[in-house]
Amino acid sequence: MNLVELLKVIFLGSVEGITEWLPISSTGHMLLADEFMTLKANEAYKEMFFVVIQLGSILAVIFQYWNKIFPFRFRKRPIVREGVVCLWLKVAIACVPTGILGFLFDEYLEKHFGTAISIAAMLILYGIAFIAIEKWNQKRMSEINAVNDINYQTAFLIGLFQSLAMIPGTSRSGATIAGALLIGVSRKAAAEFSFFLAIPTMIGASLFKLVKFGFVFSWAELAMLMIGMAVSFAVSMLTIRFLINYINQHDFQVFGWYRILIGFFVLSQQVLK
Repeated sequence: MNLVELLKVIFLGSVEGITEWLPISSTGHMLLADEFMTLKANEAYKEMFFVVIQLGSILAVIFQYWNKIFPFRFRKRPIVREGVVCLWLKVAIACVPTGILGFLFDEYLEKHFGTAISIAAMLILYGIAFIAIEKWNQKRMSEINAVNDINYQTAFLIGLFQSLAMIPGTSRSGATIAGALLIGVSRKAAAEFSFFLAIPTMIGASLFKLVKFGFVFSWAELAMLMIGMAVSFAVSMLTIRFLINYINQHDFQVFGWYRILIGFFVLSQQVLK
């Protein structure tokens, strides 16, 4: 791996670490970044790389929220934290729709909706949705203000929204946050539940891609993957803190406008080709 390819990996890891948690579509940005800064690797490896470096982002969530998500407390003996167990049951329920639909339609959606035009359309569509939902929310109060207040039915509904993110350009965090806001969850609770929901979802997706690829790497490919994960971890640590601080005082409309602008930029590039 030469210096140019190393810089590309660092750039892609940074893009992943930023866009995974902001509701602007990490997969869409990764695919678009690869069009302008193509990684020298075969298509099978790149398909796996774009998904598996998300494990670095997941480790950032686990690191930052360990006290909220670890189900045991150790004193003289392990004590089960019932509230955390209930949280993970809700997360498991929310993962069901994506698990089923992903198994059935993953390859079809990647083949037919992984184009730049499709990604741009999803960026614009969900950008408009964010703006509309936030304007609607200005006239009402949130019914659920903490992650622990999310019940099982609400968790399943959020999981249904997450399954929409199977189409590239939608954004997993974007779909879950927008859906949660729509059904009355506060911004902070929506963002945090989206973080927790990402843990099994993205670990499962990464393992699926690794199994599909075959766990066979050259030293250069392994180095690219490890560096990409490390960069995504470091950048994710900063992004998560930024997002939580940001939404304590602002809404998500700015991300909606960003999605629309980047979506039209992508469309303009396709027209000029």
